[in-house]
Amino acid sequence: MKPASGLVLASASPRRLELLQQVGIEPERLAPTDVDETPERSETPRALAKRLAKRKALAAYEGLRARGEIAGRYTLAADTVVAVGREVMPKAELEDDALANLRILSGRTHRVYTGVCVVTPAGKLRERLVETRVRFKRLSREDIERYLQSGEWRGKAGGYAIQGLAGGFVVRLVGSYSNVVGLPL
Repeated sequence: MKPASGLVLASASPRRLELLQQVGIEPERLAPTDVDETPERSETPRALAKRLAKRKALAAYEGLRARGEIAGRYTLAADTVVAVGREVMPKAELEDDALANLRILSGRTHRVYTGVCVVTPAGKLRERLVETRVRFKRLSREDIERYLQSGEWRGKAGGYAIQGLAGGFVVRLVGSYSNVVGLPL
């Protein structure tokens, strides 16, 4: 696959890269950023996803600009947030986080928000927010234990990866499947 001239993906997520590749887009380069993802006080999950996508896109854009490498390059960033109501489910780094998330999501509908931001070579922003509703079946203790043992939950928003074993937990999905993976196509 030939690299897409001028596209910089501001993400270290292998899932976002795979999604772009599925539709025939190979970024010219990856420029992951390190931004604080802590929600602001009383920030909604929707606003959080948009803010983080914008912050990541601008951080990558500024890095390219500082090195004089922005000419002709579009910077793409995204951030995915899983929420039940106004409660943001944390990105699971520890097994206890994943366990708590799965218990909350069990038998319930939750929303997955992905903020997407593109910065043009001229510095103009294009932003979009995509929302998908997902309902999980009621999870048994065995379902949860098996999933925790898989390790798929590590580093995932909401503590699960729909493209893996957790796909079997889904009884209803309204919206974009690729949004739940991490980048609405």
